[in-house]
Amino acid sequence: MGLETEINDAITANLAPESLQVINESHMHAGHAGDDGSGESHWRVVIRAPALDNMSRLARHRAVHSAIGPDIIARLHALAIDIQ
Repeated sequence: MGLETEINDAITANLAPESLQVINESHMHAGHAGDDGSGESHWRVVIRAPALDNMSRLARHRAVHSAIGPDIIARLHALAIDIQ
């Protein structure tokens, strides 16, 4: 199972999003700091989830990190989160 699927499945299971995009942006950072050569180091999540409503921006980001879980988060160099 690839990292994209793992991230998608974890967020879906924990936040039941109305819409979710998990975008691998690693190719944009090839050769830069944090590029481990795996092609799975830099990610963007675009999410719309009612579970995130009525939370502060910081609480929303923490909720997404928590939903993904520490095992997956530890394998990422960068995670951009766009909450719609």
